[in-house]
Amino acid sequence: MNVVFVITATGEEVLEMVSTDVAGLLAAVQGETVTFPFGSFKYDFHTLDHYLEESVYRQELVIYLKVDNSQVTTL
Repeated sequence: MNVVFVITATGEEVLEMVSTDVAGLLAAVQGETVTFPFGSFKYDFHTLDHYLEESVYRQELVIYLKVDNSQVTTL
């Protein structure tokens, strides 16, 4: 299934991937943090979208993330 990670506050798509273990992926992102090379985030919510592409219905899991303020470093 196609999976897209989106920052809730900005609507920015930060990663698009395909996963065959959607349940495992969803359980993992609901853990402590989701970390990318550009920052750490926390799970916010998810949606399962259905769309029509070339006369075929497809599913896409959209995982929304919020900024993890506990990981922000201040100087």
